[in-house]
Parts: sequence; C-alpha cells; structure tokens
Amino acid sequence: MEKKATRVAYGEYLAKIGYTNEKLVVLDADLAGATMTQYFKKEHPDRFFDCGIAEANMVDIAAGMSTMGFTPFCSTFAVFAGRCFDQIRNSVCYPKLNVKFAFTHAGITLGEDGGSHQAIEDVALMRALPNMTVLAPCDANETARCVDAALAINGPVFIRLARLPSPVFEMDMPFTLGKVNVLRHGADALVLCYGVMVSECLAAAELLSARGIEITVVNVHTLKPFDEDGVRALAAATPKVFTVEEHSVIGGLGDAAASALVGMDGVRLTKLGVKDVFGQSGKPADLLKAYGLDAQSIADVIAR
Repeated sequence: MEKKATRVAYGEYLAKIGYTNEKLVVLDADLAGATMTQYFKKEHPDRFFDCGIAEANMVDIAAGMSTMGFTPFCSTFAVFAGRCFDQIRNSVCYPKLNVKFAFTHAGITLGEDGGSHQAIEDVALMRALPNMTVLAPCDANETARCVDAALAINGPVFIRLARLPSPVFEMDMPFTLGKVNVLRHGADALVLCYGVMVSECLAAAELLSARGIEITVVNVHTLKPFDEDGVRALAAATPKVFTVEEHSVIGGLGDAAASALVGMDGVRLTKLGVKDVFGQSGKPADLLKAYGLDAQSIADVIAR
C-alpha cells in the first residue's frame, strides 16, 4: 500500500489549486521545507511569504491579508500553536477572519525531535476557540478534502497534519464536514480515531478479528464541530466505546466523545492517548508502542 505523509499531500495540493485560486496566499515561519509549503513557493513565488521564526507576526499578517480579500494558509509545526495562540485567538477567531492554519508534525509520531516538539495539546487549544473549525485527515486523499472544506468555510480553520508517512487508503472514503465516517462495522466495540491513528485502529481490528472480536472503526476527521448525534447513535448500538489519538487524553477526541456520551445509560468510554505526560525522543513505531498506541496495544486493551 502506498504511503504518504499528510504534510506532503498538503503541500502538493496547495501548489495544484494555486493555479485556479488566485486569492490563495501561503505564509510560513521558516519551515517551508518541513511543512511542504515549499511546493507552493516554487510554483507561486509571488504569493508565498516566509515570515521567519515569528509565528505571531505570521498570524497577524495573515489576518490583515484576509481583510483584503485573500485566503491565507499559515503553516508551521503544530507545537508552535502555543507560540501564536494569542494572535490566533484575538486577531483571527475573535473577529472571525478567513484565515486557515495547516500545522504539521503533530503528535508523538514526529519522532526523534522529542517532547519539546511533539504537539500533544494542539487539538485541545484549537477546539476551545469559538469560531474555529478543527480537521484532522487520516491520509493523503482526505488531506485534499480537508483543504477544500477549509476553503469553503468563511472563517478560521485548523488542519492537523503529520510528519509520518501513512497508508493512502484504497477504500471508499466519503468526506462530509462535521460527520463521522464508519470504516468498518463490528458489534463488540466502537473505536473512534483520527489522523495516523486510523491505520493503527484498522490494523488492530484485523488482529481482533483473528481472535473472534469484531469492532466498528470510525474516522472522526472533524473534531469541531463534533458529530455528537452520529457518535451517540453508534454508541447506542455498540456501548463499549474507545477513543484513540496521538494527543493528550485531556481536551482532545476523548473529551469531545465524553461530552457527547454523558448521560447515556450503559455506555462505557475508555480514552487511549498520551496520559498527561510529554513525549520523548524515539522512532515513531517505538513511541507508539511505548504510549500504547500501536495496533497490538490497542487490540489488547479492547480485548480485555
């Protein structure tokens, strides 16, 4: 199966649509070679702006450009969402300006750069902001759909992208903003996931099937607005619920699901993610195993 990082798919798609969307501008914080906005820079140099290591300035520049009719995409590492949070909050979300944030290298699968650069709180930060839409594609194809969805929204959007190459799914992957996507059906457990965790959860489903356990795997590509009705309907049929994310168990998908499921009789929710600790340096596969987020570890927890 082909593998491609969502950050690469993002950069390639931006460069492609730059030919038909003349209002699209791209800003980066001295990381174009890592966020892959270098592709847009090469094809459309007059609409690419390197703001240097100054994320706060980048966001404010983008806010100003949006008031002039442009559609800015800002990119940097996801961990630096905290560095420019005040500007995202007050310069973009508060006035509801049309600025998009596609931040890469999210989660512990960033790998060897370690805990200082592994964003495990970015979803929590962005979900808490009024007027912000939060998207997290699971593969290269869905990345393009997230960019299209962001362009269709007149307001702030945050897209969470990964460094790690992940499978490009051959299965039909419909995309409807704000609606969950069921990838596999099973009566024994319901698993909600997003981003690179989708492939791990599908692999866990295969391991469990060999043990006679069938699970429903759901891709939650839209973390805000959260599909509460869809998740509640699924949990009503399969009340043993798990959330899986390479993000803190605080403030991410797990808490979004908990808010949706509160008050439902018989539903039991287990949150799998980073347990209120920082990341550490290591190979992505080793880190997933260390934090209980590889396919085998996920399968073992579900089977208990």
